[in-house]
Amino acid sequence: MTKDYESKSFAKIGVGFLVNQFIKFLPLILIVLFFSIIDSVTYTYLPIFIQYIISTLTNDGADINLPKFILDIFNSANDPYVRVVYAGIGIALYQIIRGGIKVLSSLFRNILGESLVQNMRFNLYKHIQNLPYSYHTSSDKGELIQRCTNDIDIVRNSVCNQLPEIFSIFSIIISSIYQMTHINSKLTLVSTLIIPISFISSFIYCKYVAKTFEVIEEKESDLISLIQNNVDNVRVVKACNNESYEIEKFNVKNLAYAKDNYKLNRVSAFYWGFCDFSTLAQYLLTCVVAINLVKNNVATLSIGSFAAMMSLVATYIWPVRSLGRIIGDTGKSSVSAGRIKAILNEQDEYILDNGNKCPNIDGSIEFKNVSFKFNDTEEHLLTDLNFNILPGETIAIMGKTGSGKSTISKLLTRLLEVNSGEILVSGENIKNIEKHYLRKNIGLVLQEPFLYTKTVYENIGITSKEATDNRIKEVAKISAIHNDIQLFDKAYDTLVGEKGVTLSGGQKQRVAIARMLLEEKPILIFDDSLSALDTETDLMIREALKETNKNTTTIIITQRISTARSANKIIVLDKGTISDIGTHDELINKDGFYKRLWDIQGSVEEEFLKLVESEVE
Repeated sequence: MTKDYESKSFAKIGVGFLVNQFIKFLPLILIVLFFSIIDSVTYTYLPIFIQYIISTLTNDGADINLPKFILDIFNSANDPYVRVVYAGIGIALYQIIRGGIKVLSSLFRNILGESLVQNMRFNLYKHIQNLPYSYHTSSDKGELIQRCTNDIDIVRNSVCNQLPEIFSIFSIIISSIYQMTHINSKLTLVSTLIIPISFISSFIYCKYVAKTFEVIEEKESDLISLIQNNVDNVRVVKACNNESYEIEKFNVKNLAYAKDNYKLNRVSAFYWGFCDFSTLAQYLLTCVVAINLVKNNVATLSIGSFAAMMSLVATYIWPVRSLGRIIGDTGKSSVSAGRIKAILNEQDEYILDNGNKCPNIDGSIEFKNVSFKFNDTEEHLLTDLNFNILPGETIAIMGKTGSGKSTISKLLTRLLEVNSGEILVSGENIKNIEKHYLRKNIGLVLQEPFLYTKTVYENIGITSKEATDNRIKEVAKISAIHNDIQLFDKAYDTLVGEKGVTLSGGQKQRVAIARMLLEEKPILIFDDSLSALDTETDLMIREALKETNKNTTTIIITQRISTARSANKIIVLDKGTISDIGTHDELINKDGFYKRLWDIQGSVEEEFLKLVESEVE
């Protein structure tokens, strides 16, 4: 993504982000932790209930570590079998209370999870929307999608599940050791030998998982991006008969992703095998030591106490075993948190160098010594541009491919920033104008418009919630798409398909033009957005615009003479500089790019105009 984070570990960056999330939702987290701890501590008393029942039946006189008021209730009966019944009822009531605690714990975990995800996803999405245009052109869209979905879910799991589970495990360990010490301190020491071993092995495993998972995440994002690009361009793939190449390319990345996953799974298998072995070894060691203590008269251990002891070992040994998984998942979550944080640390374009003025925009534009180059090159794309446009004028910009025509429209809307010089709109430097306000007053239609998977009506009306049916149909007529829409099966309620795939290139451009015309703007820019239209439709739209937008300044970026010739002024670019400025009649009499283009297109243009005139007559 960004250079600032290429040399750093996402895991290290993510720790601070996770801490910030903990602080932000601290009240909810404390409630969740409270119920997790209570649930864990109360769980360790269940073996003591069992110890009481066995001790009562065997009459071994063991010291039972239950609260005095509970023992008083149980011992109120003289018959040992009645006391056992009381104890059974006590266990049932105790479990009902614990069930209530679990319900509350689960409820607050869900509240915490939904609050966290909603807040994080909203802030991340909002931040991505406000990132500069240059960021989006250089970022990997598949990776952005992954960070907005998969990475957020992993962080959610860390805060809502892993953190409470860690507290729960430590609570179980402490409470179990307390209960075992009350039974037999020497056996307790032996029974807890696995704990430091588990901690050390879990820490080593976590370090490996964090490092490996970072690589896996990157390869997964590459895979997602490849799939997304392939699905988006499936028509190109099929048109070029390129399916086998795309399959092979996918297979290479898929194998690389699977290979790294296999390495992680192989280490995980070894780790879990070791955990299982150490767990069973701990059971065996505890049993052997207990037998020897009794055999050698070192300690007395009743049947009930031994059963409680082994139950308590089981109570904490399996949670301790799962500590590796939790710590490993925490390592993954720190990587995911770092990937999210890397985006959030990018500069918001509405904070970075934004203006604060909202002047009345009359449509006048002036470029004064404007130069521009991209950050990854030293060569200027535009050099020392100087021209002005009066309010209500129609200006055409022409030039060879790569001469910087479209860059002018991006500079004017501050999608890109000038390196030197200044651009004035209504006499005000656009750097001083608030970006939202500037873009609200400049309508921009791109050569390749994006249409949403919605109806035609929704795609036109998406820029204005207040637009009426009449207004939407009015702009559709101006953009010469209304008649086409009437021929669709469901007219304006026709779904256009993903990215407008069901419409032709010209229809998509006209829907985009209608969408841009919905709100009246003092400046309109057509960035080669009439290129997919036939000459007659092009002329119809321009004539309709003249009638309805007489006071609007219009900039038309085009390669078509028929589109440019009626402009008040034509600007010709050559290698990033202005080679000519003038009207059509002036430029066809001067040697240059425009005259050469006229010599190629002029005869066709003249024949078309004669045809139009004859049809009018």
